[in-house]
Amino acid sequence: MCLIALAWQAHPRWPLVMIANRDETHARPTAPAGPHPDAPDVHGGRDLVAGGSWLLASSRGRMAAVTNVRDGAPAPDRPRSRGALVDGFVRGQADGPAFAEALAGTADQYGRFNLLLWDGRSLHFCSNHPAFVAHAVSPGIHAMSNGAFDAPWPKAGAATQRLQAWLAAEDHAGPAGQADTAPLFEALADTTVADPDLLPDTGVGHTLERFLSPVFILGQDYGTRSSTVLLAGPEGIDFEERRFGPVGAALGGNRVRLGR
Repeated sequence: MCLIALAWQAHPRWPLVMIANRDETHARPTAPAGPHPDAPDVHGGRDLVAGGSWLLASSRGRMAAVTNVRDGAPAPDRPRSRGALVDGFVRGQADGPAFAEALAGTADQYGRFNLLLWDGRSLHFCSNHPAFVAHAVSPGIHAMSNGAFDAPWPKAGAATQRLQAWLAAEDHAGPAGQADTAPLFEALADTTVADPDLLPDTGVGHTLERFLSPVFILGQDYGTRSSTVLLAGPEGIDFEERRFGPVGAALGGNRVRLGR
């Protein structure tokens, strides 16, 4: 993932609400969100190159999501894929604090990452750049992209504002009692390029910073590949994915409820 906005313990119906865009080269082989062949309780997309995933949830009440960290020159090769952290946590049994503690000793073996871990009770954040850090996420509205947690990037601010407005709306009931997620996908489809004066400096140059600044990135070779809305509540986890090709071409999607 390259942008995640989330609400943690900020709504009486859904303790966790998350909206996320995955940005990647369009040619990278990817399996769409669905049950994993050898772990039917696990749902999400799969990276068919390095293995693992960017976002997974489980009917056992678990979720993990990862972004890379952008910091100038390309990161050195590491022996382990950060996508394996998502897979390992969601398939596993350890709670968030225990998983984070165990990760501390090997975090530098993974590509630069920001990681969210939800075990059904607690929500934790971990990162290995510039050094390993792990902490509980405080209740409220947050954003995680390719910099520090809650860094005030324009795209993060735009997404969190739209998420907060959706949470404040009185009517979240859609067809068949499902929440109306259309406004959240509209938030994730925002292609507004940030004001040059507000761009972060991640060492990639002004032109690339502008290209990467929208919530939804439109590109022929690189851009937003999928948008995901996750709503976790007492009834289970609603997981909805929409997929895109070059220059934002719609490629379909699906919505499931992962019951507990």
